[in-house]
Amino acid sequence: MRFAAGRSSDLGHQEAQELTSAQQELYEWLTEFIGVHRHSPSIRQMMEAMGLRSPAPIQSRLRHLQQKGWITWQEGQARTLQLLGGASQGIPVLGAVAAGGLVEPYDDLQERLDLSPVLQTRGLFALTVNGDSMVDVHIDHGDVVLMEPVNEPSRLKAGTIVSALVPGSGTTLKHFHRDGATVRLEAANSAYEPIVLPADQVSIQGKLVAVWRQV
Repeated sequence: MRFAAGRSSDLGHQEAQELTSAQQELYEWLTEFIGVHRHSPSIRQMMEAMGLRSPAPIQSRLRHLQQKGWITWQEGQARTLQLLGGASQGIPVLGAVAAGGLVEPYDDLQERLDLSPVLQTRGLFALTVNGDSMVDVHIDHGDVVLMEPVNEPSRLKAGTIVSALVPGSGTTLKHFHRDGATVRLEAANSAYEPIVLPADQVSIQGKLVAVWRQV
């Protein structure tokens, strides 16, 4: 699944409850931030934007925004925040496109592709790709990858693309392989050697769901 970047409306979520002025201020700022940066901000960034010195008021507002149907958020993980406003409108599916020869141009709306169940219920988070180690699977520098949290790394299939926290190297995007007590993280670029480490030294954060490229 590959998305082109865009900005959703904050008026489309009909079931959302009314917000207080403080909640509305935070929601509008979140909408603007995510629209510009294509990822959710940290708690500290929210604190600075709202002129607060403690994370508690921010966390309270986020909880209320989630309860009222304006966002989804996994408490303690700011980067999992997703806006719900407008998501239910869906993306228009206007017809088929041929990968070989030409087909007749589409002239009517057939259906809408509703991505909200995927974006809202699976705790997805986004990471911006730095570097070219995955170019052979068409993931390039500057792309944004959507990742689904991994609760049971032992059940990952060999070759799954994951984001992994590696000691001394930070988070890396690689193909995952488990060899007994060893984990091998392989790039999709022959210029990079595999990373081989004891399994207990590697923390698997998420597995790839989609790539979002701004075009």
